[in-house]
Amino acid sequence: MKNMKKIWAMLLALTMILSLAACGSKKETPAPEAEKPAAEQPAETPAAEPAEESDLDYIKGKGSMTIGYTVYAPMNYTDDNGEFTGFDTELAQMVCEKLGVEPNFQEIDWGTKEVELAGKSIDCIWNGMTLDAEREANMNCTQPYVKNAQVVVVKKGTEYTDTSSLIGKTVVAEIGSAGEAQILGGEDAEPDANLAQADYVGKSVQTDCLMEVKAGTATAAVLDMTLANAMIGEGTDYADLEIVDELAIENYGVAFRKGSDVRDAVNAIFDELVADGSLGALAEKYGLELAD
Repeated sequence: MKNMKKIWAMLLALTMILSLAACGSKKETPAPEAEKPAAEQPAETPAAEPAEESDLDYIKGKGSMTIGYTVYAPMNYTDDNGEFTGFDTELAQMVCEKLGVEPNFQEIDWGTKEVELAGKSIDCIWNGMTLDAEREANMNCTQPYVKNAQVVVVKKGTEYTDTSSLIGKTVVAEIGSAGEAQILGGEDAEPDANLAQADYVGKSVQTDCLMEVKAGTATAAVLDMTLANAMIGEGTDYADLEIVDELAIENYGVAFRKGSDVRDAVNAIFDELVADGSLGALAEKYGLELAD
């Protein structure tokens, strides 16, 4: 019996020894490292929008400036030799030469001039354009370069005291012109009270207004003094017409698209031409007076 107890004791001890040995031989496997997040990639920078081309770059890129005009002596017209000329024509040619582009003259409808300018069918309006608040708000206009006035033209012998003589009479002016504004009024000006009571007929160009007065289908025309001085009187086709009244003093400027940088470039050239006497000589050639 004693021997049996010794045997069980020995077996128990051996079991414990083997168990301890097994435990000691186990190697602890380290826990896998937590998976590290992938390095954050920098946010993708959107491609920069291409810089918008300036109006001056656009004109220089095509190598020409498209100049909107109507037939209007002495600013833009064809002379007796068939040559297209005029004060604005020559001035535009001088400016384009300094800009390094060719002038491209394109006849336009004066009534839609701003639409054509915005739509880039022309690059500027350069045609004895009267500066006013509305035009300067809608377009980039140059500094004034020539003085002008609106005048009343009638056939010689017509009874005329002042604009009250035209109440109820047919009066013509170019559509969209400063002359029309004297009759109908504008955003920044009230119409002449007497002319507002005339029977107004709008014409597409100022020369058509002179034709109406000459033909007797209109009693008077309200138009630019510069054109009237050049077109009527002795030695012209309208020798029987005369200026009888001066309504408003104004200035001419050139209009470019709203926001256009060409305006500033042209202003700088105007300053150069005034300083070297070129602009004064050109004005004298056409019987005009430079703006102050």
